[in-house]
Amino acid sequence: MAEKILPFRKEKVLEAIKKYPTPFHIYDEKAIRQNARNFLKAFGLLEGFKQFFAVKATPNPYILKIMQQEGFGLDCSSFSELVMAERMGFKGEEIMFSSNDTPAEDFVKAKELGAIINLDDISHIEFLEKAAGLPNLICFRYNPGPARRGNVLIGKPEDAKYGLTREQMIEAYKITKAKGVKRFGMHTMVVSNELNEDYFIETAKMMFELAVEVYNKTGTKVEFVNLGGGIGIPYKPEQEPVSYERIAKGVKKAYNEIIVKNNLHPIGIFTECGRVITGPYGYLITKVNHIKHIYRDYVGTDASMVNLMRPGMYGAYHHITVLGKENAPKNHVYDVTGSLCENNDKFAIQRNLPEIVPGDILVIHDTGAHGFAMGFNYNGKLRSAELLLREDGSVIQIRRAESVNDYFATLEFAGAKKLK
Repeated sequence: MAEKILPFRKEKVLEAIKKYPTPFHIYDEKAIRQNARNFLKAFGLLEGFKQFFAVKATPNPYILKIMQQEGFGLDCSSFSELVMAERMGFKGEEIMFSSNDTPAEDFVKAKELGAIINLDDISHIEFLEKAAGLPNLICFRYNPGPARRGNVLIGKPEDAKYGLTREQMIEAYKITKAKGVKRFGMHTMVVSNELNEDYFIETAKMMFELAVEVYNKTGTKVEFVNLGGGIGIPYKPEQEPVSYERIAKGVKKAYNEIIVKNNLHPIGIFTECGRVITGPYGYLITKVNHIKHIYRDYVGTDASMVNLMRPGMYGAYHHITVLGKENAPKNHVYDVTGSLCENNDKFAIQRNLPEIVPGDILVIHDTGAHGFAMGFNYNGKLRSAELLLREDGSVIQIRRAESVNDYFATLEFAGAKKLK
């Protein structure tokens, strides 16, 4: 069972609120660093292991600096993420560029940085060649289709827009090898937020078998296999966290049985996890503005889907703590909501919580990945600040909250006023 223990006391949060008004996300640096070290220690038994942190999960320079200091590379999926990686000092093959429906300028930037380019479609070979020229190292994303099951968040592989078929994978290596590409990798990503450890071991087996098939049919030996991300976190208290050690040992066993047995050793093993690295160590802090009693009892907060989309988008569970009432009986049932003009703007539905009154401070757990990152400006709502709880207990702002001027910065009021 995953205990939902806060890394701060109510007094620390109230002190932060005096300087940084709610809502805001706050990340626990000490816990993130320790988790990163545990991850690398467990997976370090794999041949040539490298972890590329998925920038999309928590795109903040302070978080990326922590990843760099802990020995991670970055997984980027857009021009802006590539620029962020560049500005933080990541270079060359410290960057994996995995995107889909990719604009030419993104490929040009990735090639300029020397990033590992991971192609999502066989037609992208020609597209990349025209846009930027083929690099010396190239990778292809595999979609196993009906050969593998997906999960709720990412869907069935055969319904997904990502990757190449098995037949296309073979053809892609033939084409690029004939065009003079010298180095190769392969990649897959078929689940998201998955807690079944066996799934990742089976994925490794699938990819190792594909590496053997590619070699036998094309003579191409891949340098690495990127197993993607998708390792889940226990959002619900009754769920168990995954064992990094068990996954790593299972992947190692599969590697020995398939890669070593077929004389393809060594092949590096990569991952691109984001959620499992930072997700459990971020918290959305929000203040209760209203309590409404109609057909249900509603808790109205100063946060909304702008700050955390997952519950409204996926029906995802996020645990909620009422600061100062951690040990109070959960004898009230509430829908916890935001103020958007959408009825799915809810953080919890019919949740048992302690009695809540206006002014209470709620902590919404596990927002350290795909929380702030998925924000938007519907209803003219402004995105929140991000704070970092340092290892010494201090709190610093690592992204300021948006202002009305930020929201209006791309608009042309003067021109609009002149319209006739």
